[in-house]
Amino acid sequence: MPQPLADFLRPSSLADFIGQKELVGDNGLIKKLLETGKIPSMIFWGPPASGKTSLANIISNTQNAEFISLSAVMQGKEDLKKVLKIANQNKLENKPTILFIDEIHRWNKAQQDALLPFVENGTVTLIGATTENPSFSIISALLSRCRVIVFKPHSTQDILTALQKAVDLLSKNLVKNEFNFDPKALQILQEKVDLLNYIAKLSDADLRFALNTLEITLEFARTNSLDLELIQKAAQKSLLYDKNGEEHYNLISAVHKSLRSSNATAGVYWIIRMLTAGEDPLYIARRLVRFASEDIGNANPNALLLANQVYATVQNIGMPECETALVQLAEFLAKSPKNNSAYNALNLAKADVQKFGSLPVPLHFRNAPTKLMKNLGYGKNYQYDHDLPSKKSDQQAMPESLEGREYFG
Repeated sequence: MPQPLADFLRPSSLADFIGQKELVGDNGLIKKLLETGKIPSMIFWGPPASGKTSLANIISNTQNAEFISLSAVMQGKEDLKKVLKIANQNKLENKPTILFIDEIHRWNKAQQDALLPFVENGTVTLIGATTENPSFSIISALLSRCRVIVFKPHSTQDILTALQKAVDLLSKNLVKNEFNFDPKALQILQEKVDLLNYIAKLSDADLRFALNTLEITLEFARTNSLDLELIQKAAQKSLLYDKNGEEHYNLISAVHKSLRSSNATAGVYWIIRMLTAGEDPLYIARRLVRFASEDIGNANPNALLLANQVYATVQNIGMPECETALVQLAEFLAKSPKNNSAYNALNLAKADVQKFGSLPVPLHFRNAPTKLMKNLGYGKNYQYDHDLPSKKSDQQAMPESLEGREYFG
């Protein structure tokens, strides 16, 4: 099978790397680290096709290290053991080993735990790539041993620059005849920047998608006129959706408000719209967990239980199997009684904390483990509610400035 153009054009040095100037520019963190020659274990966090794998390869090339790549989707603990055996031998020979784990958030706690001692003692330098927030997807012990490097989405200009570079290489035959595209089509793309710019805008910050679209467009151009319609056909980008833009927030707002209106059909429609456009199902599941507390709360405590169970289901089985569970949850949430008292109490409490700052705890509510504290009145006159006939003391529990404040009506 021919090598995809996007993979063929993968950069091999920082000079060829496009985007992420905060990391690889003159004062960029990664460039500074490469200059020192001291590469720490890192977690690369950013959207798909933002350069995480490419930069890991470049780092490995500059450090004269053995670069070993694992996919957390396809490989697990047994594969890791084989890698660590190689890394231990490399360590004896004073040769560094860089272990790149793509989609590292897919590994469970036990799998991530297995890495800890080898990252700790320097047997491997870990570079993990993830599209998920590491705070939620990477165990804290591993995070504490790594630096989190944030990759930003490519700008439209970044994508356009990469497309122009690809077209220039192809037209100058600098790719050793690997691709035999029509020279006239390449010339059109060189002359009509608007066509490449259209591909860049369609890509939604995904450089891999842009290069794949360019490749398919050039394939189609062997027998068709190269225009916007041909690019649309090559891209197959039929749904309007931007995961970081207005339409993303419009659609999730529609999900939330449909369920709040107890309209299960509309809620499911908007959820399927998002999934079809490529939204991460975990994002939708997370928002539904929030909805269960914000809009249903204790009117139906089972809503939060089911929402968490569905979130775990989405994590465990992924797409497309998890779609039905999301639809099931949406129906349950829409048909549940609604109560936003917890959400209102949250906002009222936040407002008081913001307005009044760190108000002192009433003396009778304070612990008194020492004689000095007792002499100062800590714990004095505290009423133990279980000892009262009514089991309810009505003693002052809020700071004095907020006495009488009520969040739940």
